[in-house]
Amino acid sequence: MAEMAAERRGIVLAGFVAFAGAMLMVIGLVNVFQGFVALVADEELVLTPEKLIVLDVTAWGWTLIISGILLAVAGGGVLTATTWGRIAAIVLVSLHAVIQIAWFDAYPVWAVMMITLDVIVLYSLTARWSDVRDRLGGVGDAPWSGMEGVEGAQLTAAEERQVPPVV
Repeated sequence: MAEMAAERRGIVLAGFVAFAGAMLMVIGLVNVFQGFVALVADEELVLTPEKLIVLDVTAWGWTLIISGILLAVAGGGVLTATTWGRIAAIVLVSLHAVIQIAWFDAYPVWAVMMITLDVIVLYSLTARWSDVRDRLGGVGDAPWSGMEGVEGAQLTAAEERQVPPVV
């Protein structure tokens, strides 16, 4: 019975990480789209009681495009259960959440929604990663026993359970 519960928990965690990877890709694509909009409409007019201000948002557009591509690539890394993808995603989604605070005065609903989504993604990337990686079948992260190059080396039963099957 406990084994079925552990199996179910592993499936749920793997699904949660797959959701996080997909959401990272979506957030990245939204950033890329916003970046292209900023490049096309690169001059913004801001009217204050004292004066009219013209802002050039070209640099911000390129920043959004580059960060969006990085987020999408990290999301792909998470979907393939690689450690580099997970670490990159944790760093990028943390930065994304902090940057959303700067937008809070202008777009409060959007900022709260993005921060909430970033926190959900961050949680799914940090909770029980080894269980999830094994469930998703991480390609480059197989455990290393230290006996790979030794002829006739025998793995213990515990080591055999850790090594994923080669397909």
